[in-house]
Amino acid sequence: MTIYPDGGVKRIRVIGVKADHAALAGPSRALATDLDTSLPPSRSLSPTPSRAAKVTTIPVLPLTPEAFAPFGQVIQAYSDLTAAPKGTKITPANAGTARKFHKQTLLQSSYPEGSNATAGISVYRCQPLTDIAPDGTTRLTTLERHPFTNQAFIPMGKGGAEGLRATSERYLVVVARNGGDDRPDLKSLRAFWASTAQGVVYGTAVWHQPMTVLDKVSILSKNS
Repeated sequence: MTIYPDGGVKRIRVIGVKADHAALAGPSRALATDLDTSLPPSRSLSPTPSRAAKVTTIPVLPLTPEAFAPFGQVIQAYSDLTAAPKGTKITPANAGTARKFHKQTLLQSSYPEGSNATAGISVYRCQPLTDIAPDGTTRLTTLERHPFTNQAFIPMGKGGAEGLRATSERYLVVVARNGGDDRPDLKSLRAFWASTAQGVVYGTAVWHQPMTVLDKVSILSKNS
């Protein structure tokens, strides 16, 4: 918490949800990195098997708009309207049967002229992460980025398509800022576990792990 000007705090109100301790103690509670940042700058970085990399472990935290703000936006609705980020426009909709949370993100595209590239919505059917150690850690091996667009990943729920009525309820989000050498700044590396009631939008050229779902198969839509 930052106070300006510095005058002390008499009262503070904290808004949140009670943590699911069983989930936090389960798979993917921590992340170990083994990235080869000596590779030439590109849209993705991966480790080389022969390289003895220094391993760093970081915690995986619940996803919130405030914590994710340096990397992009979180897309979600709020049953408690006072819990929405400051400045969120909220209005009644659908004849009063819904609440609209306006434009939580704007889609961006800056492809070079003449590249014949376009932005669109794709759907991913993702298998769950299986490489989880007994102590709850998993290894980060790849980061990628998209230099001309931001990217929205939005879970598609628990409908009956393909019989997927019991789909994943959470997924792993890993992000890093771009460094001065046009490679990931691993000091800025952050990891979050997101509920499938939340979508994420990676800012343009933000490094991120490919979509990684936990526990069960999941279907997500994304712009690309």
